[in-house]
Amino acid sequence: MLNFEFTEETQKALNDERFNHPHPRVRRKMSVLYLKSQGMSHKEIKRIERICENTLLHYLLDYKRGGIEALKELHFHKPLSELEPYKDTISQYFLEHPPATLNEAVAKIEKLTGLKKTREPVRVFLKKMGLSPHKVGMIPAKADVQQQEIFLKEKLEPCIGEAKAGKRTLFL
Repeated sequence: MLNFEFTEETQKALNDERFNHPHPRVRRKMSVLYLKSQGMSHKEIKRIERICENTLLHYLLDYKRGGIEALKELHFHKPLSELEPYKDTISQYFLEHPPATLNEAVAKIEKLTGLKKTREPVRVFLKKMGLSPHKVGMIPAKADVQQQEIFLKEKLEPCIGEAKAGKRTLFL
C-alpha cells in the first residue's frame, strides 16, 4: 500500500484546487487526494467520489510521481486521421476545385493521397477542416429570356438608378 504524508500547505492547495480548478477531471483528482490527506480509507474515498480502485491508484501514483502539478496533467487520447498529413494539400485543392458530391471528394482524395477511404471518414475529415457541403441551386429549365430582359430594363435598372441617387434603399 502507498504511504503518503501531506503537509498543511499541500492540504490547503489540494482543498483550493478541488473547488477552483477550471477542469472537472482535475477537480476530482484534487478531491480524491484531499480526502486521502484527511486520512480516509480507500473504500470511503471510492464510495464518496464514485470511482474504481484502478482510478484511485492512478491518481495516487500520479501524485507520488509529480505532486499536485502531475495531477493537473490531462492526457486524452485523440486519434488522428490518416489524411491529416495531407490536410494542406487537400484543402488547397478543394478550395480551387470544390467537389460537387461527397463521392467526388472521396475519389479526388484517393487520387491526391493514394489512400482509399469511404464516404463517412472523408465527410468527417472535411468537416473538421471547415469545408461543408453546399446545396446547389437550380436554374429553371424554361427561363424566358425575353421576360428577363424586360424585367432588367423596366424594373431593375430604374431601381438601381434611384438607389445610386439616394432616393431608394436597395437590399441585395
